[in-house]
Amino acid sequence: MHNNRNWRVVTLISICFFIYFTLSVLSYAFNIKWEPFDKVNLVTDLFHKSESRNFAQTTINNQNAEQNNWVKDFELYKKPELITNFYKGDSVNALSIFSEKLHQLKTTKKGKIRIAYLGDSMIEGDLLTQTLRKLLQQEFGGYGVGFLSMSTNVGGFRQTASVESSGWKTINFTDKGAKNMYISGFSFSGNGNGFYVDKTISKNLPLQKYLIYGNASNGNVLVDGKPTLLNGNKLVNEQLLSSTAMPTLQIKSNTATTPFYGISFESENGIILDNYSFRGITGVEFKKIDEDFLQAVQNAHHYDLIVMQYGVNLLFRPNDTDYSYYTKNMSPVLEKFVKAFPKTDILLVSSADRAFRYDGVYKTAIGMPNVLETQAKLAYDHHLAFFNLYESMGGENSIVNWASQNPPLANKDYVHPNAKGADILAERLFKAIMKDYKNYKTKTEVNQ
Repeated sequence: MHNNRNWRVVTLISICFFIYFTLSVLSYAFNIKWEPFDKVNLVTDLFHKSESRNFAQTTINNQNAEQNNWVKDFELYKKPELITNFYKGDSVNALSIFSEKLHQLKTTKKGKIRIAYLGDSMIEGDLLTQTLRKLLQQEFGGYGVGFLSMSTNVGGFRQTASVESSGWKTINFTDKGAKNMYISGFSFSGNGNGFYVDKTISKNLPLQKYLIYGNASNGNVLVDGKPTLLNGNKLVNEQLLSSTAMPTLQIKSNTATTPFYGISFESENGIILDNYSFRGITGVEFKKIDEDFLQAVQNAHHYDLIVMQYGVNLLFRPNDTDYSYYTKNMSPVLEKFVKAFPKTDILLVSSADRAFRYDGVYKTAIGMPNVLETQAKLAYDHHLAFFNLYESMGGENSIVNWASQNPPLANKDYVHPNAKGADILAERLFKAIMKDYKNYKTKTEVNQ
């Protein structure tokens, strides 16, 4: 009798287990979800553990492969017509944020991409940038010259815009104690006036005209003769003044305390490229602009790409070869920009070629290789993109060769490419940008 009861117990347990196992199989096979049962489902527990192990192994393998692809190669800085982030190979996308924005704009035809191109006299008068702007706008859409300073002393030979102004009190990078100028290196105040013309507009197109200014404290201006209240109270403000098809704007300040920075002429969608040239600087001058002010610039006038082209003014003595001081002074500037523009790609463009007379013959400055290496190391250390303008224009003695051509591509100062030469440099930079964009598209298509 006792043995019979044991048999019944074993049979009951076996039947229950069979039912439990069958329900588990059916639940997993047909993806039947019931939370109380899921917690004790034998089959899903077994499969989940197996899948977890497989997923973990796959993740490790992917990470290892990724790390292998992410080996840095500093020597990439020597390659011409390449935008590099120094990751091994020339098929790696360097400007990932910018490229994604380009892709969105290309696909949707909507949105605005803004580029700040900072530089010295190499881009003065909108040289290089005017051609780069035109090529990018032709490819991705947009029109308008972008930022124009409230006043300028070097606008006389600019072909893309005209600025006539008077009455402004000006501070700039070169003034002792100057602080928090705009990224143009200038700030204007007082009862000044100006007349601005965008000469890039060939069609009757609606053109947005923005005023960029500091804390207005309820100030006002006359815009084409009409009073306009300025309502911005931040460090940097952007206010739409007009959206007519007229490529001109006249403005007069009625407040002496408000800092003014400039006017921006731009389309509603597409590429906007702002030229910020300042003669004679090396980039370290941005130490005079606080990080919170740079953040305010970004909040008011958002940039997706910042280009910094400097270096030629480091080569002011023929026999200099030590530029360690530049690393020391420029590193804090780059750190500040990285913090202030965390969602913006930053591209360092090297010095172009510069020549001095050695033994009666003009040759590339002997310090040029050191300047290039210094600039590349700055980009490398701060995880920025880099473009070698020197190699892209032909490398050693290229400025001498350019100046000797007929017609010439550079001035006989053996420093500055002329308009034709600047166009060539712009085309080569554009080609590099498009190659980088192609690398982005290839990567995106592979991952889809």
